[in-house]
Amino acid sequence: MSAPPLFEFALLSFISLFTMVNPIGVIPVFTAMTAKLSPQESKRVARKASLTALFILLAFALTGQWIFRFFSISINSLRIVGGVIFFLTGYEMLQAHLTRIQFDDEPTHEYINDISITPLGIPIICGPGAITTSILLMNESTSPFQSGVVLAVIISLIALTYFLLLGAKQVTHLIGENGNKVMLRLMGLIVMVIAVEFFFSGLTPILREIFKIP
Repeated sequence: MSAPPLFEFALLSFISLFTMVNPIGVIPVFTAMTAKLSPQESKRVARKASLTALFILLAFALTGQWIFRFFSISINSLRIVGGVIFFLTGYEMLQAHLTRIQFDDEPTHEYINDISITPLGIPIICGPGAITTSILLMNESTSPFQSGVVLAVIISLIALTYFLLLGAKQVTHLIGENGNKVMLRLMGLIVMVIAVEFFFSGLTPILREIFKIP
């Protein structure tokens, strides 16, 4: 017996968005950037970053095409910019440190607000891939039920990400400092590879259009 179409669409939506959001991959970045913060401050960062990502994903899922048309923004341009940001973040992760960890001369509340929105909320949790996927899934929805499934998947994935971030320090404490550095370097390498894919997937169509290549 084949699975119901709605179930198949829900499974497709979950797998696609889970791959793009990558809740597990956010953990080493979050841990490194909140290393000097108290548990309560780390929770604030997790909450703000998750809410930022949730708001952006829902906004683009509901109004993405209209926003892009209104501002004459293309998905390819977003991929290029996201690729550059991802590459710089991945390079710092590959060195097992993040520049934004150094905040001796910056008030803690400003630091929390800064990293919660960028780079944690955008583009690490809610990157070009997640935004693009949410827009495409909404476009492929053929009924209000399927549209509701996409929105429900977005909310559930961000909730999962939030709870994983709350327990991030316990996880990294178990694997130790060296294990955390190894994980951070590995994730940095993966992030840089994803960045290159994003960059060229956005640049190639633009170059083809400029040079009239079919």
